[in-house]
Amino acid sequence: MAIDKIGKYLFMAESFHCDFQHKLFMGHLGNHMLNAADFHSSDRGFGMLYLNTIHKTWVLSRLAIEMDEMPTQNTKFYVETWVESAMRYFTNRNFRVVGEDGHVYGYGRSVWAMIDTETRQPQDILAIDNGAINNWIDKEKPCPIDKGGRVKMTDAATLVRTIDTHYSDVDINGHINSVKYIEHVLDLWDIKWYAEHSIRRFEIAYVAESHEGDRLSLYREQTGDNEYCVRIVKNDETEVVRCKVVFN
Repeated sequence: MAIDKIGKYLFMAESFHCDFQHKLFMGHLGNHMLNAADFHSSDRGFGMLYLNTIHKTWVLSRLAIEMDEMPTQNTKFYVETWVESAMRYFTNRNFRVVGEDGHVYGYGRSVWAMIDTETRQPQDILAIDNGAINNWIDKEKPCPIDKGGRVKMTDAATLVRTIDTHYSDVDINGHINSVKYIEHVLDLWDIKWYAEHSIRRFEIAYVAESHEGDRLSLYREQTGDNEYCVRIVKNDETEVVRCKVVFN
C-alpha cells in the first residue's frame, strides 16, 4: 500500500494533560506535534530510530503554533504533518490540528536540523539515503500561519525567574527537552492571567543546548499589545532559547 506524503495521527486531550479550564496544555500539544513528526519520519525511513543507528538524530530548531482554540478534555483530534521543504542543513515541517469532525483548531510550523550524536555538528540531510526525504515533500498543502522571524528583544527585558534543571528535564538526546522550555516560559504568567487570556500564538527558537544541572534565567519583555518576548540564558550567559507569546 502506498504511503501518503501527509501523515495523520490520532491523539486525545487526556484529563491530566489539560489545564484548570479543561483545555489541552500548549506544552502537551507541542509534544503531540513532535510525536507526529517522529511517526511520520519513521514510517518513511528517516526517523530517529534509524538515524540513531548511523549516529545521527533530529533536533528541533524552531516551532510556531497558532491556535484558534484548544482541544478540550477527553476530545479526540488528529495532528496532520508533512514536509514542506528540505535543504542541506534544515527541513521545514508543518502541522494541522483537526477534530474528528473536520473542525480545524490551528496550525504549526517547525524547522529541524540533523546533527551527529557524537560531535553535535550539523549533518547533510540530503545525504541520507540519496536525498530520499525529497520524495515526501508536499508544497501544495496550505499552512496559513506566519513562518515567523527572528524574535527581537532589547536590554529592557527583566529577569523574572531563575530555575534549576533536573533529571525530568532531559530528553533522549541528552539535553533539556524542547517542550520543557515551553512549559517554563508559560509558567511566567499566573492562573489569574490565563483566566482572562488564551494563547493565540507561541513561537520558540532553540539557539543552543543546555543540560541537566544548568541554571536557566528567564527574561521577559512586553513588545506589543498582549505580545511578550522571553529569552532564556544559562549559567555562562549563553542564550539557549528565545520565544514570543501572543495572547488573545
